[in-house]
Amino acid sequence: MERRLPEVEDYIAILKRRLWWIVVPACVVPIIAVALSYTLAERYTSQTLVLVEQPKVPDNYVRPVITLDLTVRLASMREQILSRSRLEPIIERFGIYKKENLPMEERIERVRKDIAINPIHSDVQRTGGLPGFFISFTASAPNLAQQICSEITSMFLAENLKVREQSAEGATNFIKRQLEDAKRGLDQEDAKLAVFQRKYMGELPGQEGTNLSMLNSLNTQLDATTQALTRIEQDKLYTASLLAQQLASRQSAREPGLGPDVEEQQLRQLESQLAVMQGRYTADHPDVVKLRKDVDRLKKQLSEHNAARQLRPQTQDAGRPESPELQQLRAQVRAQELGISAEKAKQQRLENEIRMYQARIQSSPAVQEQFKQLTRDYQTALQFYNDLLNKKNQSEMATDLERQQQGEQFRIMDPANLPEKPTYPKRIQFLVLGLVAGLALGSGLAVVQEYRDTSLRNVRDITFYMQLPTLASVPNLGAAPRGPSARQKSKQPLRRMKRNELQGAVK
Repeated sequence: MERRLPEVEDYIAILKRRLWWIVVPACVVPIIAVALSYTLAERYTSQTLVLVEQPKVPDNYVRPVITLDLTVRLASMREQILSRSRLEPIIERFGIYKKENLPMEERIERVRKDIAINPIHSDVQRTGGLPGFFISFTASAPNLAQQICSEITSMFLAENLKVREQSAEGATNFIKRQLEDAKRGLDQEDAKLAVFQRKYMGELPGQEGTNLSMLNSLNTQLDATTQALTRIEQDKLYTASLLAQQLASRQSAREPGLGPDVEEQQLRQLESQLAVMQGRYTADHPDVVKLRKDVDRLKKQLSEHNAARQLRPQTQDAGRPESPELQQLRAQVRAQELGISAEKAKQQRLENEIRMYQARIQSSPAVQEQFKQLTRDYQTALQFYNDLLNKKNQSEMATDLERQQQGEQFRIMDPANLPEKPTYPKRIQFLVLGLVAGLALGSGLAVVQEYRDTSLRNVRDITFYMQLPTLASVPNLGAAPRGPSARQKSKQPLRRMKRNELQGAVK
């Protein structure tokens, strides 16, 4: 059957009717809870405060090696300290939970639960770090809690020093190994660059201007050498013609009737013309080539005609000395021949150097590309080496800072205290919880009793459940006794009869 929604007056009436159902459990349950707290074993908690001191040297001078957040490092150290290898010696030494005859695994697990580490989150510090943390331990005796709390705190301090020093030394050793590898790589790149520079000396980037200047200078020297060679050759031809005339005059005087040949005169004329042409034109000019061929042809003819006469002058002039003019002409011809040889050698050398510099200029783009690649690799290796060297120096300073305990340190602000009162059980909490539980239990009983009661208590109930209008109501003339007596039980059938009569009257 659908029930009517209660109103405020209904709640007040229900509270008055079921007040004892609520009050009695609310008084009895707290008493039971407090009495139960006296049966539990007392537990004492000792606590110490550890502050985190900032490094004495600013980070701008020496950058710390460890940059992890303190919360993460505390979690890592907590796992290390709460390991079996660390806790088992403490449990054996202090005899924790020895009387309960528990296995070691369970004793270790209970000790882990007794240890609490609570970081301090300061509202003033905004750097992301923690100003400190609390370490507490709960035991069955005050002295035991204090001793074990001090032991755990000492382990945290030692572990922090050990971890920071190991991290600094590990970082330094790692950077040293990386630096050695980087140095070997830098030496290899340096050797490659040196070999390349020796191989392509004069063709490296930045030497193009020097090569062009040298090429222009060599071309100028070559032109001057060519002109000097032409002048010497012309002088030689002139001196040779004078020498030939002197020899012809001498032979004419020795053999009357014999004069210079026509071919010799033609040869001298052609050689003179050739010297003039070579001074004006290059060696590849057609006129120069034609004259050179005519000169060679006449020389060949003269060599054939004079073959028989070469021995006779030597035999006849063996005992006759030459004139000073003839000796001077021969010396001039010899000197001019030596000058021509020297100028030709110089000309050949200049041409070779010109070809060399031209080859350097032509191969400069390809060499420059290879040099850029080698230089880029060398600069990369050098920069990597310098970065590692800088990091190595910083790491070594950070390691020295940790060894001298000038970095971030843990300092005990409040030593482990000797607890005067047990932290468990807290009887005030048991009382409050018992009161809350008693009120909840009494309220639940009152709701159940009210839900099981189907009595019609006011006009709203009659109107809602019977769906009939109410013409009149009879007020309560007297208060019924509160206890469930036998008289009330005897009157219950009478009340039901009156209720039925009242409903009949309404109808």
